[in-house]
Amino acid sequence: MSQAQTPTSKDRPWLIRTYAGHSTAAASNALYRSNLAKGQTGLSVAFDLPTQTGYDSDHVLSRGEVGKVGVPVCHLGDMRALFKDIPLEQMNTSMTINATAPWLLSLYIAVAEEQGADVSALQGTVQNDLIKEYLSRGTYVCPPAPSLKMIGDVAEYCYTHVPKWNPMNVCSYHLQEAGATPEQELAFALATAIAVLDELKPRVPAEDFPALCGRISFFVNAGIRFVTEMCKMRAFVDLWDEILLERYGVTDAKFRRFRYGVQVNSLGLTEQQPENNVYRILIEMLAVTLSKKARARAVQLPAWNEALGLPRPWDQQWSMRMQQIMAFETDLLEYDDLFDGNPAVDAKVEALKAGTRQELAGLDGMGGAIKAIDYMKAQLVTSNAERLGRIEAGETVVVGVNKYTQTEPSPLMSADGGIMTVDPATEAEQINRLTEWRAARDEAAVQSALTALRDAAAKGENIMPASIVAAKAGATTGEWAAQMRAVHGEYRGPTGVSPSPSNKTEGLDDLRAAVDHVSDKLGRRLAFLIGKPGLDGHSNGAEQIAYRARDCGMSITYDGIRLTPEELVRAAEEQGSHVVGLSILSGSHIPLVEELMERMNAAGLAHIPVIVGGIIPDDDAKRLLAMGVARVYTPKDFELNTIMMDVVTLADPKAEAAE
Repeated sequence: MSQAQTPTSKDRPWLIRTYAGHSTAAASNALYRSNLAKGQTGLSVAFDLPTQTGYDSDHVLSRGEVGKVGVPVCHLGDMRALFKDIPLEQMNTSMTINATAPWLLSLYIAVAEEQGADVSALQGTVQNDLIKEYLSRGTYVCPPAPSLKMIGDVAEYCYTHVPKWNPMNVCSYHLQEAGATPEQELAFALATAIAVLDELKPRVPAEDFPALCGRISFFVNAGIRFVTEMCKMRAFVDLWDEILLERYGVTDAKFRRFRYGVQVNSLGLTEQQPENNVYRILIEMLAVTLSKKARARAVQLPAWNEALGLPRPWDQQWSMRMQQIMAFETDLLEYDDLFDGNPAVDAKVEALKAGTRQELAGLDGMGGAIKAIDYMKAQLVTSNAERLGRIEAGETVVVGVNKYTQTEPSPLMSADGGIMTVDPATEAEQINRLTEWRAARDEAAVQSALTALRDAAAKGENIMPASIVAAKAGATTGEWAAQMRAVHGEYRGPTGVSPSPSNKTEGLDDLRAAVDHVSDKLGRRLAFLIGKPGLDGHSNGAEQIAYRARDCGMSITYDGIRLTPEELVRAAEEQGSHVVGLSILSGSHIPLVEELMERMNAAGLAHIPVIVGGIIPDDDAKRLLAMGVARVYTPKDFELNTIMMDVVTLADPKAEAAE
């Protein structure tokens, strides 16, 4: 028998996590303690969008977003409630937080100190990857250069004070969600890591730099193309080792280990026949667990119904049981790497590495990841358009979506629609708690701490010590971020969508003719305003609608994410838009669309059709239509040309007159 077939001493399983957080800190705490009792071995905290983007729950941009896609944490009291009766010194906690990572880590450290924990013994990770926020997720606060400096501040502070903590988790997960090819995912993530290491190198003595390299971890995606994804992870291992050895001279192999956690692909989960997502999730998990050489250190799996809305505790439990069966019932952990010496695997890995090196060389020529953000964003939008085009054309088969679509009703869908809903009263209750917190704190101490924080940022000092002082004084998430914005300025990320049409004509001739025809009747080019109200930074859908509308010949306006309904109505009025399209994937569609429709009516724009896309349950779609929304689209509406023809029909003055 070969070594690959011979059982060895059994490996320890990876950390088993579920990505969780919703409604309130108290409700999330109850969920965490329940999951830990069921066998979960690490925590993975999901924060709501206001917390991720540096706004308090009562900010105008937070309306409708509080507690929707994660837990709201505005201050030390919220963080205290989040981890009540959970001993942090014994826990391994992953916090999916980026722009506000210095602040959330400061709150975490403050709570740990209150618990009497040895801070130097804390274990966990803050994601703290800002570059992918500009490319794919959109929860940035400050411009790239000061954001990179803040990443360095966290890493430098943790190196000295919290040495077992991973201060930066390079996140390629959302790059794949945004359409990245495997080579782009590898290259863009590694370029991000290089930018961070270049920032960190001058901050520590040369002899300590290898150990700091060893604390950088990754958070990756695994899609349905199982063999390619497994080879991608082996390529990641080799390329990271190569970069640390050749570029940075890290000779100790233990500091060159590629350490990563994973959540498998949510992008590929389908609204149609959602029960099939269980198989997709399992197959995708195999790509990051079968190969011992490239096995994940921590795994969290989405739930089968995430394309429909927020999973219930039972749904999360089902995904956790999938991990436990793999780790404890199978013999996987008893064997060495199953793929060493496989010629097909070796060839694929080498091809991926060659393509990645070529892409990395191009990024180096542009000055590195920070200076190549616009380029990388445009590449992702183009790659995603090509991916969607292959699905539309049937070249890429998605079972239940573009093939084998006949189905029986799912018995998994219960009376609640198969998803968990957040009580609308939660937001008001959170705002009341925030108001009470502000009233009870020592305001003079807070303002003094915020002034010191702002001074530290302005002087280029490490902001972590001042942030921890502010956390203990009772400052809020919005107040912390306001100091960063005051010093470094606001930032709007690139959209990746050029206003000029491409040369792509395949399948668009009829649509272009229809756009031209209606534009002639309108007396000018059909004007389509695309907007993302609220704090939802998942811009892939909006970008693809803008990309296709541009190529159909429409005059598009798409200014990116984080716009208020008031701003969008003003833009529709100033630009004379013929159709307004909204993309909202955070579950906040009801309050945001309601406000926009009220403002449209008040501005005398009720005649302009409004269409809405997002993860929208059927009952909510009916409510939107009752508000006057012309069309509602969900992930099952994957044929973009059909949506484009709807836009043309809605803008047609003859059709409008007939209605």
